Amino acid sequence: MTARRTTQIFCASTLYGAVTLAAALDSGCFRPADRRILLVTNNAAVPETTPPLDEAEGFARLRGRFDSVLSWNETISPLHPAGWTPRPSDLPMLQRHLRTLWDLGDDHVELALESLQVTPALAIAQLLPEAPVTVYADGLMSYGPTRNKIDPLIGGRVGRLLHLDLVPGLAPLLLAEFGAEPEPVPTEAFTTCVDELTGPAAAGPQDGPALLLGQYLAAINLLTAAEEEDLHLRMVRGAVARGHRRLVFKPHPTAPDAWSRTLVREAEALGAELTVEDRPVLAEVLYRELRPALVVGCFSTALLTAKTFYGLPVARVGTRALLERLTPFQNSNRVPLTVVDAVVPPLEDGGEDDGGTVGTAELNDLVAAVGFAMQPKIRPDLRESAVRHLSGPLAERTRHHFTRRRLTVLNLPGGIPLPRHPRVRRLARRALRLRKALKR
Repeated sequence: MTARRTTQIFCASTLYGAVTLAAALDSGCFRPADRRILLVTNNAAVPETTPPLDEAEGFARLRGRFDSVLSWNETISPLHPAGWTPRPSDLPMLQRHLRTLWDLGDDHVELALESLQVTPALAIAQLLPEAPVTVYADGLMSYGPTRNKIDPLIGGRVGRLLHLDLVPGLAPLLLAEFGAEPEPVPTEAFTTCVDELTGPAAAGPQDGPALLLGQYLAAINLLTAAEEEDLHLRMVRGAVARGHRRLVFKPHPTAPDAWSRTLVREAEALGAELTVEDRPVLAEVLYRELRPALVVGCFSTALLTAKTFYGLPVARVGTRALLERLTPFQNSNRVPLTVVDAVVPPLEDGGEDDGGTVGTAELNDLVAAVGFAMQPKIRPDLRESAVRHLSGPLAERTRHHFTRRRLTVLNLPGGIPLPRHPRVRRLARRALRLRKALKR
């Protein structure tokens, strides 16, 4: 009897994700397979105008880890990857079609997916229903809870969560409700893969420029365009106030060019020189090439790779204001904001230390408390940690991570004590909602 062929399919939407997968493969995080396919998905609003990751500078050096590269966009064309999921009645037909199209036959298929709770990963998991799933997370969102409920028939297939160890000692919450085991991708394997994408490393001591990281938060409605431009100006002023006279700004690829020109003028007015890095490269590539003396950002994952993987000084700008206005409370950016606010020193307050003062145990309790407040129905097991943190000595220092209303609704320490009678409690909650509406 002939043994079934094993095919592993790795789905990636960014070069950062492809680097993470390459590092996981190099370090033996996946068992041997007969065939390995990289499935590229381009989730840009207009994919036709945005090059996919397999056309990015340096991808050719990662290509050898995979036997073939397929395009999810071409597979489902003309539908958009971020907006299409198969109808239940179409699943049997599409499942057979996909196996034929990708020459899977009766192969034993294993999947490595990102962001399982949304498309396209969710659609791919539905179309290959017998495949065990590994979820890999290439950013700070792995430390937050699953953003919405996942069908147990899909979530139950997830055996583990591969993640970069951005904050050593901090336990990821993502998909833990399904028993997914967190497994860190070795840091050295990741930085070695980044080295393959770069030119020569900067020589000599650490005397490079200050590197400013743009995120384009206006595109995801966290800030207005004017507010984000002001955030970048604060980065320039703060870096110059620290004594830096050479600045490099790495804008988000889709951010307006006008922002960069404004920053150049501001730097000149302050007696500094700012250049714009317009190559579509990873921030980690610049860490090796420039060896920056300081890395400044809001809550980018790249702040933590700079701090933890490359030992670079880092500083944050604007996290407190964003925490106050982030809505709804369940917004999946909340935990990345929480982590950066807790472990990265502020730029403008003169924070000269190499990180925050929150210890590992306290940080785990803080993230668990925020995670429970975000998703109490998905992670009710986190209530004890939430109560412990909100009753502990750090509660006042970290109270800005929570809203009084959220603490009240969940009956957590720090909320407004409510009477026990159900009718009175309903009236109190209604009063809270009215008060919030009047503030708008």
